Amino acid sequence: MDDSGAPTAVSAAVSAAVSADVPVDGVLVVGFGGPEGPDEVMPFLRRVTAGRGVPDARLAAVAERYQSFGGVSPIRAQLRELERRLGRALPLPVYAANRNSPPELPTVIRRMAEDGRRRVVVVLMTAYSAPSACRAYRDAVHAAAAEVAGAPVLELARLVHDDDGFRAPFVDGVRAALVEHPDAELVFTAHSIPVAQAEVSRYVAQLGAVAEHVAAAVGRRDPVLVWQSRSGPPQVPWLEPDIGTHLAGLAASGRRAVIVVPIGFTSDHMEVAYDLDVELRAQADALGVTLVRVATPGTDHRYVEALAASVQERIDDTTIVGDGCPDGLRCCLRRASRDG
Repeated sequence: MDDSGAPTAVSAAVSAAVSADVPVDGVLVVGFGGPEGPDEVMPFLRRVTAGRGVPDARLAAVAERYQSFGGVSPIRAQLRELERRLGRALPLPVYAANRNSPPELPTVIRRMAEDGRRRVVVVLMTAYSAPSACRAYRDAVHAAAAEVAGAPVLELARLVHDDDGFRAPFVDGVRAALVEHPDAELVFTAHSIPVAQAEVSRYVAQLGAVAEHVAAAVGRRDPVLVWQSRSGPPQVPWLEPDIGTHLAGLAASGRRAVIVVPIGFTSDHMEVAYDLDVELRAQADALGVTLVRVATPGTDHRYVEALAASVQERIDDTTIVGDGCPDGLRCCLRRASRDG
C-alpha cells in the first residue's frame, strides 16, 4: 500500500483469498535485528541504511557504539526469549525472524510454508503506530512473503501500547525510582520521527496516552514527553525537544535528579543502552544531575502475556483479514483504505 492508501502488489499478494474456515496455525515474532559479534556490525549497519546513501565514515562512527558493547545487540537475545516464552503461553508453534539480521524473514517464512502453515499471526516488536515503525515492519513482512511460494496468509496482531501488560513494567520502574528520588523530575522519551510522519499518524497521541497513564499511576500530572535518537538530514524537521536539550534546561532551572522513562521502546536495545545509558548519562554527570533510567518491558511476563492475548484475539476470530493491520494502521496513511 502506498501513502495514497492504494494496495500495493505486495499487499495484494499476501492478501490472497483464503477459505474462512482456515484456523490460525502459527505465530511469527518479528524483531528489528542486530549484530551478534564484531564482524557482523558493519554488514548489519549497511543493510539497515541500504539505499539511503549513508557514507561508510558515518556508519563507522555508529559501529563504534556497538563495538563498545562487544559488537552485540541485546535485541537478538530478547527476540529468542520472547519466542520461547510465547511458545509456552500459546497452543501454537512460534517462529522468530528479524528485519535486518538472521534469522531473516524470507528464510523463516519459507520454513513456515514448508511446515505447512497456512494462516499465521505476526507479532511486531514495536508498540506504536508510526510509519517508520509499524508500517516498516509490515512492509518488510509482506515483501519477504512475496518471495516465498505458498507463503501462509500473514495477519498482524494488535499493537499493545494501551495494554496494562506493556505499561505496568514502566509504572513499577518509576515507583521504585521515586522511592530513592521522590523529588526527581519525570521525563518520558521516545524515538523522534519526522514531523511529516507524525502529522499522519497516531504516534504522538499514543505515546502521550501511555505517559499520562504511567504518570497518573504514580501520582504525577502533566507528564513531559521528549524525543531522542533522531537521524536523517538536518534540514528535515523532526519531533522536538531533544532529550539532551531538555535535560540541559532542567539543570539550568536547578533540578538535580531526573527519572527517564523510555516508553517508546519495548526493549533495552542500543538506542536505550547507548543513547540513554552512555551519552545522556555522561551529559547528566557533567551537569551535576542524577539520572535514573527505568527499564523497558523486555521479556517481563506481563508484556509477554499482553502479546499472547493479542495473538489469541486473532485465533478466536474466524474472519480472514489478509494483511489486517494492527491498530487499524490507517494512522500511518494519508487516507483510509479497505485493507489499511
